Formats: sequence, structure tokens, C-alpha cells
Amino acid sequence: MRLFLDTANLEHIRHGVELGVVTGVTTNPSLVSKEGKVDYRSLVKEICAIVPGPVSTEVLSLDADAMVAEAREIITWAENIAVKIPATPQGLKATSILARDGIRVNMTLCFSLNQAMLASEAGAAYVSPFVGRLDDIGEDGMQLVVDIVNYLSYYNRPTQVIAASIRHTAHCLSAAKAGAHIATIPYGVLLQMVAHPLTEIGIKRFADDWNKVMGTAGILP
Repeated sequence: MRLFLDTANLEHIRHGVELGVVTGVTTNPSLVSKEGKVDYRSLVKEICAIVPGPVSTEVLSLDADAMVAEAREIITWAENIAVKIPATPQGLKATSILARDGIRVNMTLCFSLNQAMLASEAGAAYVSPFVGRLDDIGEDGMQLVVDIVNYLSYYNRPTQVIAASIRHTAHCLSAAKAGAHIATIPYGVLLQMVAHPLTEIGIKRFADDWNKVMGTAGILP
């Protein structure tokens, strides 16, 4: 399972890529707004220059024709852009048009297997079930990921699953076990994934034992 960062924060994106574990980014209007008043196009282009893989960039239009026009403009910003389209009737129409032109669509705000099935049939390259938001209303968000993965696998569909709205490391583990192709996670969750108290204890113990014998000298002469 690949890891994307769900953010528009350039510092966090750079760090994730430097660690060698982040291969893509997903953004949305809410994430961009957190960065203050920015030039959207410039920000997306800078993100695309940092990240080796796809950068999902959301359209704001609600009408299919307007979505298509906006998407065609967005993909001129960089070669590694995937366009985020909402799971609506107009979104499906736009997706089918864009997919025929070879434009990668990430169908977002997916909350049911029905929506995911339709997204795949329309030609979406990715479908993003929102795990945390389903959990918030008492449903099992991760079960939806399982169901979508099973459906796409059974029918040998090319659409990839991006487990989205990840809230904690347990979500990330469950997404991997479910067979999600990608999990898009907040920066804080990425840092939590690498942290473990026994690792910190082990590092300190090794250093203390070394210093008892060798002092503060390093290994290299």
C-alpha cells in the first residue's frame, strides 16, 4: 500500500518525500484554505514539483460541463495531476468524458459501494472512500474500503482505492490489511506511524552501553 499525504502544507510534503515514504498528495479546498490566502495554481504546481507521484487537485464546479472545462485547465499545470471529482451524477458524467480523454480522475467523497461501482464504470482511475467521516456518523468506514477492494478485485477493475479521511494509525493498518492500494494520511499520522516508545528506549540503551565502554567516541576514526 502506497502512502500519500492529505495536505497542502509544503513543509510537511517536503519532509514526507525526504523520508522516502510519500509518493503522492491529495488536496481539497479545506486543506488549501488552512494555508491562508494563496495562489491556488502556484501552490499546486509547487506541490507537483516536490512529489514524484500523483497530486489530486479538486474541481470546484458542480455542473458536468464546467467540471470538464476546469479539469482540462488544471491538468495543464503539471504532468502528475489527477483531478478530484465528487461522486454525484454530474461528477460521473464529467468523469466519463475526462476518462475518455485519458485524464486521471480521483472520484472523491465516496460513501457507498454503489458510488464506487459507478465511479469505476465511469472510468475513474481512483476512488476515495472517506473512512473517518463514515465512522463519525456511526457507520463502519473501513468495511466500505474492504467492500470496494473486494468488488474491484473480483471484477478485475483497474480503478485503485485511496483510503481517505484517515484519522489515526489504526485506520492506516486496517486499510493495508483490507488491500487498499493507497492510504492518504495527515502529516501527524505519518509521524505517529514511525514513532514507538520501545524504539526510543532501545536507542538510548545502545548509546548508554556504548558510552560506558567507549566514551563519547563514534565508530568512524
